[in-house]
Amino acid sequence: QLADSEFSPVFRLLTIFAYGTYADYLAEAANLPPLTEAQKNKLRHLSVVTLAAKIKCIPYSVLLEQLQLKNVRQLEDLVIEAVYADVLRGSLDQRNQRLEVDYSIGRDIRREELSTITRTLQEWCQGCEVVLSGIEEQVSRANQHKEQQLALKQQIESEVANLKKTIKVTTAAAAAATSQDPEQHLTELREPASGTNQRQASKKTSKAKGLRGSAKIWSKSN
Repeated sequence: QLADSEFSPVFRLLTIFAYGTYADYLAEAANLPPLTEAQKNKLRHLSVVTLAAKIKCIPYSVLLEQLQLKNVRQLEDLVIEAVYADVLRGSLDQRNQRLEVDYSIGRDIRREELSTITRTLQEWCQGCEVVLSGIEEQVSRANQHKEQQLALKQQIESEVANLKKTIKVTTAAAAAATSQDPEQHLTELREPASGTNQRQASKKTSKAKGLRGSAKIWSKSN
């Protein structure tokens, strides 16, 4: 209703503040109400936000042209005001003569931009589905690997248990074949040793007797 009324210039100015830039205002300034310095700076801030949505590193030359400022000092002061107003966040690269934007507020959306936003959201959803499918595939592979490792662990534990049983049975069979009673086996090992000592003792005794006998014979012959 405002667009078709006597207040149409005010309505057009309102739409520029909602969607447009300072350059748009200058193009239609003759048919629009004049702006105060505060209003101009406000529209310049919004123009920087519009540029930041397209370019994250905005050259000073582009800003000076779009904002119609005379020198770099005015530009930097304007950007600092925008940062303090929390319109945007970033840093001024004076060496490379550019504004590096980290964050900026959002602006109102025109009706003709809704289709573009819808398409962008659909592409984003498709990308999320692809990522989700990849994650599910990785989870499935991880579960399969886990099951294989568990099966291998159980197989190794079973083989170790069987090996222990085999060793135990073999040891028992060897012990049974050697001696039924370990103490008796030890006693049998000791008996040959004592018998050997007795034979050695008897040999020594016989040698001693032989020496004594020879001594008697020697004395008789004398």
